[in-house]
Amino acid sequence: MNMQQKGVWYAGSAYVMWGVLPLYWKLLQHVPSEIILAHRVIWSFVFMMGIMIFKQQFHALWVSCRNLAAQPKLLLLLVTASFLISINWFIYIWAVNHNHIIEASLGYYINPLVSILLGMVVLKEKLTFWQIVSVVCAATGVSILTFSYSVFPWIALCLAVSFGVYGLVKKIIALDAAVGLTIETLLIAPVALIYVMLPHTNTSVIGWHDLLLLAGGGVATALPLLYFAKGAKLISLSMIGFLQYIAPSISLGIGIFLYNEEFTHTHMIAFSFIWIALLIFSFANTKLMMRLRPNIRKNKAV
Repeated sequence: MNMQQKGVWYAGSAYVMWGVLPLYWKLLQHVPSEIILAHRVIWSFVFMMGIMIFKQQFHALWVSCRNLAAQPKLLLLLVTASFLISINWFIYIWAVNHNHIIEASLGYYINPLVSILLGMVVLKEKLTFWQIVSVVCAATGVSILTFSYSVFPWIALCLAVSFGVYGLVKKIIALDAAVGLTIETLLIAPVALIYVMLPHTNTSVIGWHDLLLLAGGGVATALPLLYFAKGAKLISLSMIGFLQYIAPSISLGIGIFLYNEEFTHTHMIAFSFIWIALLIFSFANTKLMMRLRPNIRKNKAV
């Protein structure tokens, strides 16, 4: 297996794991979402610390923590990243366990387009013609859902925006993926631990079987992130662009065919606009699309 194939295998495996994650959270459907989140943070931190020790990266972790302590602005950004990923995890868990898997998958379909807009607004990146078209198509799909049901798709947009901003913050900080995730969970773990230790009226529903599943949630969270980081180093960004649609596609199928969530004709039209947007986005920089791009520059006066 060459480096390209290894990269595809690692990244593809990560997206498959993310895609089937709703099946895991459904096993804990009777447990309140906030308790699942707290345990997810705690056990993710425990798992990542184990990885740091096993891979002998504890020194790198210590150096990164020391550097962050000396740079308050970067530390604040990392605290922001921890907050954003916690929000993202909570909304996703809540959506899955309240039968909104389809809308959650929508969020991760439009996430790349949100990232484009963030790059334009924050990093002053210029959009190409086809990127603008893809954003307009996606916005049309979201608008169809909003106006057809008179309900704003807040789950999808909150997931897309929180993960998009999280990715932007991570890009600015530029930490090693494993080290970064360890520090992020370290920052939020004390809050999660305090929450778990508070006297909850709903903790009576948690048995030993549930505790094992909650602990396993740390592995289910960290493992695909590590696989993705490993794969991303070995393959091109365009290949990552294709593979990233594996996860929401699997989740969409799980929501429709396994849990019988409603997928109407209106959903099909709205998702079609978003799928078209993603196809345009994926092929935007190919020679064919560059040739098809209209010449919008004004002819210079002779």
